[in-house]
Amino acid sequence: MSDACYVGIDLGSTTTKAVVLDDECRVLGRGITNSRSNYDLACEIAQTEAFVDAQMSRLRQSFESDDVLASHAKVLGASVGRSFRYRQHTRQLDTLERECLRLAHGNADLEAAIERMMVAMREDAERLFSGLAAPSESEFFRDIAGSLFQRLAEQESSPKTLPYESIVGVFDRAILVVENEPDDLSFEGNAKAALTRSLERYAKADDQVRDAAIRQIDDLLNRPFQTACSVGTGYGRARLPFPKAQIRSEILCHGLGAHIMYPGTRTVLDIGGQDTKGIQVDEHGIVTSFQMNDRCAAGCGRYLGYIADEMNLGVHELGPLAQKAKKKVKISSTCTVFAGAELRERLSLGEKREDILAGLHRAIILRAMSILARSGGVEEEFTFTGGVARNQAAVKALRDLIHENYGDRTINISPASIYMGALGAAHFAKREAEEILAASSAATEESAEVRA
Repeated sequence: MSDACYVGIDLGSTTTKAVVLDDECRVLGRGITNSRSNYDLACEIAQTEAFVDAQMSRLRQSFESDDVLASHAKVLGASVGRSFRYRQHTRQLDTLERECLRLAHGNADLEAAIERMMVAMREDAERLFSGLAAPSESEFFRDIAGSLFQRLAEQESSPKTLPYESIVGVFDRAILVVENEPDDLSFEGNAKAALTRSLERYAKADDQVRDAAIRQIDDLLNRPFQTACSVGTGYGRARLPFPKAQIRSEILCHGLGAHIMYPGTRTVLDIGGQDTKGIQVDEHGIVTSFQMNDRCAAGCGRYLGYIADEMNLGVHELGPLAQKAKKKVKISSTCTVFAGAELRERLSLGEKREDILAGLHRAIILRAMSILARSGGVEEEFTFTGGVARNQAAVKALRDLIHENYGDRTINISPASIYMGALGAAHFAKREAEEILAASSAATEESAEVRA
């Protein structure tokens, strides 16, 4: 037995997102991963993550409805979720360690340093997924592992015998292998091991609780989701393995997704990895006009990624650092080509990183405001979508500039804003499936009439 579902894939230039809907258009699960040069793999992993999320939701619901597990559902369900993520994370750590040591082979000092660092990274994983640590600001393995690797590299480095750059350079090459090497991160491949780990750590897990929990896991494994239809969108949509009829533009998907989440939406701003879009929609979520940036990625996610690399930071660290600023340094250009030179010049003049970043975020949003103005301005209501909507410094700059230019507006920003394009694609998938079913029914009726 399986449950029918509908999948939307947003294959962006920096991240790939997936959303799974049920027959009632309820969101069952969401998944996200870094986009790779291997777009097919990115698509597969995002879908896998969305189905994991969906199965975890079903597992918590099944625990709550089970007579034996109901009183344990909240604690045990959360524990299984953390154990599952721990298992995924440590499997990727295994690949990272193997590849780092391969790259360091022949350099005894570097090999020893990496071995010590990997011990520390596994200890940190225990803490990170124990439920006692503060949630990570990023859900990507690259960001979580990379931030810690850099800190450990600083401790292990020596200017004469083991330069910091040599250690970090190994990570930069190894992470590409980790991200592009297929691994089983699925619910089916990891659920039982995650449950076993949780039950071993759960003090109230007697035989009755164990048996009931295992029974619920087995039941879910026997009820996989069946994808009735998929629709793809995003920067890399042409690479998706879908028929042409199941591909939609980013403009349409972000417009519909924003309308579905916030029905009062009339203006949408999407800042993705490669482009910025200002979109106007009507009361049905139909696009009435739009504007995009030119081919330059200035002011988009790729630009922020470049700035993060220049500062030896993760992209997720830029916003929090910018919010510590005491002033905004005026940035003359958001051109990616000149960003590094201007950044280094500002630092050499004694400007603080956080003040530079505050000015940079304002410059990015000023560019977006120009695109919005050309699309028709900011109407009531306004919805911000895309990965940059997770950046609180960008959000603050946007709120300030909208108020300065348009007065009071309802501004919708959701933790799920990055999934807006995938959400719209999933709803297009549901509509496509309904049209196919209607056409099939009409053809069957016509055939029956002919035979009669």
